[in-house]
Amino acid sequence: MGRLCLAAVIALLVVPAQAQDLDVGFPIAEDGQAAGCAGSVVAGLDPGGDGFLAVRSGPGSSYRKLDELVNGDMVRTCARSGPWWGVYYGQPRRVGWVHGNWLVDGAG
Repeated sequence: MGRLCLAAVIALLVVPAQAQDLDVGFPIAEDGQAAGCAGSVVAGLDPGGDGFLAVRSGPGSSYRKLDELVNGDMVRTCARSGPWWGVYYGQPRRVGWVHGNWLVDGAG
């Protein structure tokens, strides 16, 4: 994605200040009910391993880690880049990118 196009996407963001930590943003509505967003649940993480799903600032393991999710955490998926999903979650609402291997369809 070119710099101008990326700048346009970032300019369209209507999310809280936490989204500014993203290196690759995605547009979602302020009310958190953006069309095309779906509910998912974090599942399948090995409690004997790391036990968490890293939330990153962009769609890839080379982006900064912003947070960690665990089995049972609910997210809303709003964007996709390969196997990576742009999500928002928590209260207050936070945003980031996670690998889709550990997401299963949830309610909503």
